[in-house]
Amino acid sequence: MANPNVKIQYNQIFINNSFVNSVSGKTFATINPANKKTIANVAEGDKEDVDLAVNAARAAFQPTSEWRTMDASARGKLIYKFSELMEKNKINLANLESLDNGKPYTSSLSDVQLAVKVLQYFAGFADKIHGKTIPSDGPYFTFTKRQPIGVVGSIIPWNYPIVLAIVKLAPALATGCTVVLKPAEQTPLTALYLAALSKETGFPDGVINVVPGYGPTAGKAISSHPDVNKVTFTGSTEVGKLIMEEAAKSNLKRVSLELGGKSPLVIFDDFDVDEAAKIAHDSIFVNMGQNCCAASRTFVQENIYDAFVKKAAQLASNKKVGDQFDADTEIWPLVSEEQYNQVLSYIESGKKEGAKLEAGGSKVGDTGYYVYPTVFSNVTDNMKIAREEIFGPVQQIIKFKTLDEVINRANDTKYGLAAGILTKNMDTAMKYMDNINAGSVWINSYLVYSAQITFGGFNQSGLGRELGEDGLKEYLEIKTVSIRQ
Repeated sequence: MANPNVKIQYNQIFINNSFVNSVSGKTFATINPANKKTIANVAEGDKEDVDLAVNAARAAFQPTSEWRTMDASARGKLIYKFSELMEKNKINLANLESLDNGKPYTSSLSDVQLAVKVLQYFAGFADKIHGKTIPSDGPYFTFTKRQPIGVVGSIIPWNYPIVLAIVKLAPALATGCTVVLKPAEQTPLTALYLAALSKETGFPDGVINVVPGYGPTAGKAISSHPDVNKVTFTGSTEVGKLIMEEAAKSNLKRVSLELGGKSPLVIFDDFDVDEAAKIAHDSIFVNMGQNCCAASRTFVQENIYDAFVKKAAQLASNKKVGDQFDADTEIWPLVSEEQYNQVLSYIESGKKEGAKLEAGGSKVGDTGYYVYPTVFSNVTDNMKIAREEIFGPVQQIIKFKTLDEVINRANDTKYGLAAGILTKNMDTAMKYMDNINAGSVWINSYLVYSAQITFGGFNQSGLGRELGEDGLKEYLEIKTVSIRQ
């Protein structure tokens, strides 16, 4: 059950199946965003600690190691056992996540359950990874072998710490890679708890390593490390570019990036306005807007625009403010002071550029990092709030007339992570789907997300894919073998 006084058991770096202090001895505070108080001081990893973690991961990946010689089916069973321990410890994990991130306990518990499903899905793939035979020309028998890419550096953000840790770990483990994971400095506690569970599971030394720290130090050390074979990152487009640069300059390591978005949800006048307003509301205010594929540009056809705006404002108003352990909480804190200030600055930008404030538009007291759900109407495409990723509880409602027009306007962005459409006309929906530049398209729904569904972006929303069978490919090399007969 929800417990705001959950005990902090793990606050050190996890290397080679042991918790250790940082080489420098430095620590950093992780903060409860509901009251701005320090939860715990966590060991601060930097380059020296990353070196130790990579060395451990490299040793665990040697051809004769226990991990590399383990049967694929046994590897799958081990991953499944990990998921069972997560399920057994779900209450502790959810409490830690809520304390550290600020999201409600019920949301954290749902995140743990999704992470368990992701682990179990990829556990089933461990002994089903194989190559093909090829009818090549000449007297040759040719086949391909898929093998693990090697040491993987995984860098995750703070908005879904448990889910994204497992989204990175599960396919890496299923393919036989070893991992150095860097959680976000704002939310390191659940990654360290997962590390303890991995040891209890029985993973060999060095297979999973967790180094909390800051992006410019620990993150850069992972991205530039010559013994890391791949780096996978979820976060902002700006940081993704830096990671890709470091990867190229070091050893041309493989890179997969899941980055930012400014995703359009297009609502046509043949769709029920009440239902549309509810879907749109949930699509932008999920996780207090701290979601990379949130529907942060709401395009509404002109015939229903005014009615939609009224309903959207009603839905955003009069919600209950509370902390993350109150079962009735509808408005919870943003993750950090930095995020709080950024969201408030975007709200002020919307006001100054002439958008009409329909709901919210201000902070909530001074106790924590709370911002009221905010709705703007009369938003135009050139406004800052319509072009930049806010990553907070701010809905922009934009008027449109025709399908062709809205496709062009929706595509007028550097991003391409997700998109949605609400319409009863499937010809309209299919044309939109065919022409929108987005890695995920949701029709008469939004945020359909599960372990089996491939996820990733177009344009500057990323490289590569996660989840589903396609997510495995990011952790595998293909070796082609030809034998003269």
